Amino acid sequence: MSKLMPVELYQEYKERVVPALQQKHGYKNIHQTPRVEKVVVNTCVGSANDVKQALEEAKKEIGVITGQKPAETRAKVSIANFKLRGNQAIGAKVTLRGPRMYEFLERLIKTALPRIRDFRGVSPRAFDGNGNYTLGVTDQSIFPEIELDKIERNIGFDVSIVTTARTDEEAKSLLSELGMPFSDRAKKAV
Repeated sequence: MSKLMPVELYQEYKERVVPALQQKHGYKNIHQTPRVEKVVVNTCVGSANDVKQALEEAKKEIGVITGQKPAETRAKVSIANFKLRGNQAIGAKVTLRGPRMYEFLERLIKTALPRIRDFRGVSPRAFDGNGNYTLGVTDQSIFPEIELDKIERNIGFDVSIVTTARTDEEAKSLLSELGMPFSDRAKKAV
């Protein structure tokens, strides 16, 4: 499955985004231009009453959305107030690289995000200071692969986009060129 067809977003990155970033930031070499390294999709169901059933549903939903089998994440410490034991399975995550990553990003940017009700763009403040961006998705039903009549519970998850950019400004211009719809509300509020 490693030999997937070339993705349109990757072709667009090579043909249009790299030259645009070189011109905007003054990179002399194409290898200096930032690129998306990996995308991590992560969810946690640790607070659900029936953790095992919720975890199986979450793994199934994330597997359908990403096209890859998720790995279980486990609790590191015990917390009695939350009825959480150390090493208990409480979540699932998928790390996407290569063609699957670009295919997922393309579906996220062009199909899923516009399906959010009253969508005005994603926050431009969710960068971590090192050029990585994290986006919270509250409902899995924005992805067209999910059958709405088969949803038993809403599963929220985080999408972390790890880039090779050195600064948040470079990462934001990379994601903007790829089509990430950033909102302009933060500029007005500041």
